[in-house]
Amino acid sequence: MTDKTRLDRRKFLTTASVGGAAMAAGTTLAAPAIAQEMPTINWRVASSFPKSLETIYGSGVDVSERVAAATDGKFTLQVFAAGEIVPGLQAIDAATDGTVEAANSVGYYSWGKDPAFAAGADLPFTFNARGKAAYNYHGGGIDAYNQFLASHGLICFPCGNTGVQMGGWYRREVNSLADMQGLKMRISGLAGRVVEKLGVVPQQLAGGDIYPSLERGTIDAAEWVGPYDDEKLGFQKVAPYYYYPGFWEGGPTVGMFFNMAKYNELPEVYKAILRTACQATDLNTLAEYDFKNPGALKRLAQTGAQLRAFPEDVMQAGFDASRQVYDELSAENAEFKRMWDAQKPFLSDWFLYSQTAEYTFDTMMMIQQRNGKLGA
Repeated sequence: MTDKTRLDRRKFLTTASVGGAAMAAGTTLAAPAIAQEMPTINWRVASSFPKSLETIYGSGVDVSERVAAATDGKFTLQVFAAGEIVPGLQAIDAATDGTVEAANSVGYYSWGKDPAFAAGADLPFTFNARGKAAYNYHGGGIDAYNQFLASHGLICFPCGNTGVQMGGWYRREVNSLADMQGLKMRISGLAGRVVEKLGVVPQQLAGGDIYPSLERGTIDAAEWVGPYDDEKLGFQKVAPYYYYPGFWEGGPTVGMFFNMAKYNELPEVYKAILRTACQATDLNTLAEYDFKNPGALKRLAQTGAQLRAFPEDVMQAGFDASRQVYDELSAENAEFKRMWDAQKPFLSDWFLYSQTAEYTFDTMMMIQQRNGKLGA
């Protein structure tokens, strides 16, 4: 321990003792100077999600509550559900043009505006949630994405991940790649361009429009998120075949997109609080999905959902199509190429590593579960 450390510790203990004595004596202490100096700021956040999906919509609310608690209510973010200010798919645009200060959304919703938006959210057949977090927080993923977003007047921090999603709901079985031909499917963003190479006809619909479209037969299939959210939307009533995995979304990242001009006006302490709140919510949202999805999947199976794994030829064709799309986009879009190239070294290392301890442990535990040795 250095002399400076001893002095700092002695100063802390002395201060703490004085503070404790003052409290014991009933003395009212003044609020810390930092709290006194905090400005009052109220922001509006446009969400891409309906309130009924408290998991993914709740990621914005979670950030808001953490920020308010950390600033003693001086900095508030009021979250508006999809459609309350702008339609869900236009939330990021609203943050860009200053209609709101922030958007709680997924980057690939704006891929039609610029394909590079998808790179910071999720790309088919890339990371799972844990690998994506490693890349984002320690591999430069967040900085790489924000370098691109700066040209759109935005800055973004991850604030949620669903984990590997399900492959969606189908009105008829998919037994081979041939069954994908002509399939009209609700699927978001860049993933639509990938499955289009498999013969699928992609349709981009907001969450609230999916069920009636399936019911009327306007579409043949739809992907959304996973068991817990899908259960709320009742898809099993109109499309009983539930396929997995959603290979186009191995680790989809929900973000808080801030108008850069507004973000730059914030005191440094508020910026730090925003970043910390988003990172805490990023972990919490994934944990919530991981807790709620198992029970939801069992309930769905009990009420008529028929679980199916995608055939091997569909999976392989999907992987090959994703690489074709990335080559095409890299030739067309320098920012997409920059972000895609930056991911690839760690992507390879991540799945090399994942084959060892984690995969072996998980496989062993799954065998025990199937043998009925893990409890109820």
